[in-house]
Amino acid sequence: MFATNMISRRLIASRSPFQQLGRSQIVKRRSTNTSTTTTSTTKSETIAAKPSSASTTVAAKESSKSFAENNPFIFQLGVATAKTSAADIMVQVVVEKKKWDELDWKRNGIFVVFGFAYLGGFQYWLMVNKFNKWFPTRARFAQLTLAEKLKDTAGMIDALKMVAFDVFVHLPLIYFPCYYTCKEIVTGTSWNPLVWMKDGVTKYWNNKEEDCLAMIKLWGPSDCIQFSMPIHISMPFRHLVSFFWTAYVSFTRGGSDEEDKKLKRTLSVSGDSAKIEK
Repeated sequence: MFATNMISRRLIASRSPFQQLGRSQIVKRRSTNTSTTTTSTTKSETIAAKPSSASTTVAAKESSKSFAENNPFIFQLGVATAKTSAADIMVQVVVEKKKWDELDWKRNGIFVVFGFAYLGGFQYWLMVNKFNKWFPTRARFAQLTLAEKLKDTAGMIDALKMVAFDVFVHLPLIYFPCYYTCKEIVTGTSWNPLVWMKDGVTKYWNNKEEDCLAMIKLWGPSDCIQFSMPIHISMPFRHLVSFFWTAYVSFTRGGSDEEDKKLKRTLSVSGDSAKIEK
């Protein structure tokens, strides 16, 4: 009996190291599973955090942009409207020597309406929305350095096409007829839109050589600069150049027909001849 108990104890003692080994392996497995779960949880949290950090970066970049970059249309619309009004006022005060109470606000209204609707509205639609579709290299070409632009043949060709379209199509066939028609709307005596268009186009046709020559001299070189600039800068630059162009148009074409005539033709008493007087 005593011998049997001793043998049982020895067997139990001999099994205990193996049991302890099994238990330690179980503990290790549990700890490994726990660490794996923790690692996966950490990874998932990291992945979940990435979008928020990316959105934060985008928001930071957007906040660092200027108002002109974030709102290019509104910015250039305000510049175009204010510029045209200021240019006409400058001509009336500085060139024509008018006092503030003598300013022709009806004439100034021509430029306010035209600057807002045509220069700020239509021109942006044409030179940004449509030009980006018609000349696909424009956005990429505008971001290049000068050295890179000189190597970009496709970009330079598109830039020259934009200059040619502006000088030979947009300005002579769209801009001037619209300006003269707008002038007739404000200063004309008729309420018939067909009369506005007819009279406006007729007056433009009479002045076409002088107007188009001055237009090519100014807008040809400036277009070469404008169409190589980033989009949000190109239109404000155009409006800046247009300040001097508007001053020219205001001085030569802004007044009424009587004011535009530098020489007035009057009949002599006999009616057989005419004389020119300043």
